[in-house]
Amino acid sequence: MSAPTPTQRPRWTDPRLWVGVAITVAALWYAFRGIDFSQLGREMAKADLWWLIPGSVACYLAAIYFRALRWRYLVRFLGEFSTSSLFRSLATGFMANNLFPFRMGELVRAWMLAREHDTSGAAVFGTVIVERVIDAVVVLGMAAVVLGTAGAQATGLDPRKALVLLSLIASIPLLGVLALRRYPDFFVGMATRVAGWVLPTRIVDRIDHMLRQIAAGLSGLRGARDILWVGLHSLFVWLVLAVLPFWLAIRSLGLDMGGLAAELWASTLMMILVGAAIAVPSVPGFAGTYHAACKAALVPLGVEPEVALAAGTLAHIVFWITMTGAGLAVLRFRGTSLDVAFSSGEPVAGGTGAPPAPPGETASE
Repeated sequence: MSAPTPTQRPRWTDPRLWVGVAITVAALWYAFRGIDFSQLGREMAKADLWWLIPGSVACYLAAIYFRALRWRYLVRFLGEFSTSSLFRSLATGFMANNLFPFRMGELVRAWMLAREHDTSGAAVFGTVIVERVIDAVVVLGMAAVVLGTAGAQATGLDPRKALVLLSLIASIPLLGVLALRRYPDFFVGMATRVAGWVLPTRIVDRIDHMLRQIAAGLSGLRGARDILWVGLHSLFVWLVLAVLPFWLAIRSLGLDMGGLAAELWASTLMMILVGAAIAVPSVPGFAGTYHAACKAALVPLGVEPEVALAAGTLAHIVFWITMTGAGLAVLRFRGTSLDVAFSSGEPVAGGTGAPPAPPGETASE
């Protein structure tokens, strides 16, 4: 079954939708099982919103801006794009992720940028896939550091084994990205041949198409300097702007976790688990999976379940309102709506047009 595009509204009969609903129900059951809702309400009521809201909103908006700066490097092979245009597309995509299933925001933002600049939607979507791979590498690397140090003690893992294991896991997509960028034709051909041994032709064709989209996105990186800047932007987004809202949620509740270092470590663990949780299918807006991840991060550290859930709920509310509001503001400013995307005749992912060919062996290092 192909991925939905902005020309296709999600169907209630789509089994993937109900898989997401089932996962959400399971996550909500885990998150709220045995919770004293009166205490949960009291914990949320005593939160210092001056700690939580201004800083979190600033972090989320700054994250969109720095993601736009990073995206410029990846879409450069398609032409020159202003940071403001990329910001608008990203904000709309985050909003759509909060309102529609299947992470349709990734398709919506690719469609919006392609429509605004009259370029290939499939090629733009290829750069979105590259972004997701980069994000996965960064988050896995952070998990290797966190679980390989103090986190190993809290989770019962051996620190050295956890560090080595997660470092190896994080290196797999990184090495794959570097190989695909340097030798796209060889890498795509090898991957499709191997896949063809065990998978039907229809699936192999999709793998081939996806890898060529990724290769096209990687072709925008013109050398080591570009790769360095993309890496630095990614680290700043995840290590600073993604962690701080969780720290602010902890601070707003007045939690004493043994000092600033312990609070920042706990916040990083929350971010890592939330990042993993929202990657699995769920209902729009990540309700349930987000809360379960926050509880799973804080309770092993000695935080009461009600307090952990309060921190997660507050962080999720601010995240949802900020990202949805930013996207709605963009649509209002542009005088358009998502109905235009859904009624458009141009598919984004899995369309018939192939993305522009990557430069292949001529890519500079």
